[in-house]
Amino acid sequence: MAGLVLTRSVAPDAEAIVAAAEARFAASSFDRPTALSLPGWEVRHWAYAKGGPDTLLVDGDDFAAIAGTMTVDGHMGREALARLIAMLADGAIDWQRVAGQFVALVRSAGRSWLFTDFFAAFQLFRSEGDHVLSTSLLAALDALPRVRFDPQGVYEFAFNVVPVGDDTVFEELKLLGPGTMIELDQGGATPHALDKPLPDRIDDRPLAERLAAHRDLLMRTVDDHVRAFGDAIHCPLSGGLDSRLLLGAFRASGARPHVYVYGPATSEDVQIARAIAAAEGFQIEWIDKEAAPLPPDAFADQVAANFAGFDALPTFGNIFDNGGHLAAREHRHPAGGLAASGGCGEVYRDFFYMADRATTARAVARTFFARFVASDATDVFDPAAFVARIATKLGEAAGGDDGRLSRTQVEQLYPRIRCRSLFGREISLESRLGAYFMPFLDHRIVAEALTLPMPMKQAGRFEGALLNAIDPALARHPSTYGHSFAAGPNRAHRFAEWTTRIRPTWLRQQSYALQRRRGAMGDEHGGLLDADYMRRVIDLEFPAMRRFFDVAAISDSAVWRRVACLEYLAGRLGSKLG
Repeated sequence: MAGLVLTRSVAPDAEAIVAAAEARFAASSFDRPTALSLPGWEVRHWAYAKGGPDTLLVDGDDFAAIAGTMTVDGHMGREALARLIAMLADGAIDWQRVAGQFVALVRSAGRSWLFTDFFAAFQLFRSEGDHVLSTSLLAALDALPRVRFDPQGVYEFAFNVVPVGDDTVFEELKLLGPGTMIELDQGGATPHALDKPLPDRIDDRPLAERLAAHRDLLMRTVDDHVRAFGDAIHCPLSGGLDSRLLLGAFRASGARPHVYVYGPATSEDVQIARAIAAAEGFQIEWIDKEAAPLPPDAFADQVAANFAGFDALPTFGNIFDNGGHLAAREHRHPAGGLAASGGCGEVYRDFFYMADRATTARAVARTFFARFVASDATDVFDPAAFVARIATKLGEAAGGDDGRLSRTQVEQLYPRIRCRSLFGREISLESRLGAYFMPFLDHRIVAEALTLPMPMKQAGRFEGALLNAIDPALARHPSTYGHSFAAGPNRAHRFAEWTTRIRPTWLRQQSYALQRRRGAMGDEHGGLLDADYMRRVIDLEFPAMRRFFDVAAISDSAVWRRVACLEYLAGRLGSKLG
């Protein structure tokens, strides 16, 4: 992840918890951990499984240990850790100096602090009373005598891909949120509040001035990583905008990253990416993750490997494939190198497609997070309560007054909620192996993007112009949107977004149900979901999940796959599950 596991040393089961965590990480190809001395706590830290910058620095009684990827003053590794120790001498964090996605444990000037990155994207699981704190879900579950599924978390995972906010699929486990830093001492864990404001206003700077500011900010962030890794960078490319902007920034910084594209030969992403590479004269690796056949007899072993490698619950519940997903992740992390992602690039764009005016957290929840058909669930599911709980979390995240949100606060929900939950899980799993770079979730870039007027964000106008300012050669190539980014969005692209924005909330809420009425659905994450495969890994009567779902009614294979993922997890928990 690297990785971190902490437990109270006074607990009678402390030794067993540590031993189980060590065994869990060893099973995922980690070397032996480092034991750290902390009053009242047993601590284990693991370095990246495939190498990379130092994630641990011990200096006498002081130390800094991170899981994830972090820069301090533009530095990585030992220099960043040393600066972090010095910074925490007075117990305060200067977020203008600290970037990345990580969990950090710092002992400085006789005090010990545990905290996450700005958005708490990197996941730290907390047991009740902070008895156990772990960057691994499975290690946290190993430490608990009994666990119960949390209905809200289960339904959010099944219907919305991931639980949002601090919730997980278990009642006994929460995530450390962005507004809390924990002080650890002999007596236990004491939470301290952190204030992490973001802009709540649009400014009136001209486009040229905005482009210059964004270009400089993005390039400083990219330069920090190119300085540390040189060309040892793995970078995606597709037919879209985000990965192209990422690649353009690397090229502008002087790096020549290894470029790859995923998908079948017929994919528009693959065809466009390969055409760009040919025209620009760089190599691109084409990988079809679904191409390799897997016989049914080998499926159970592959699912077990996926389950361990993805710490039980990857985004999209994708553990039922041929191993291509796991192999691709391994390939993205060459020894000691950097894997990069264009994820969260929609911070520059209109993600929610809502009208440019103030609204409510409930309206956002109904518009974007009510993607379910109630008949898929049993009577445990209360649709109104489900949406209300999500609305509460949205309002708390954006700081809305009684659920009222300005349009900029709505935009804040993209990094604070959507990116934190969806990409945060991805970040937490990718960083098990090595350094992982997602520049568009850098809080400084996010803050600058939040000042953009909505018309600039619509149809990718500003992001396309930013790409054109950074790498006009890449911008001029066609895209899956039907136009180049040098020319700006065409009429079809603008019209498609406009037709979504003008739909009222009630219709947006019903969109998914209307699609379901037209027939079976699925997503691009697929999986070997035929009964001949699935009966080898789960009981197709769904003894655990049938409490929550009418599985036979689910005609969306993506929802079915995530429910099956939870069923597999329940089977692995056995009698531990209450």
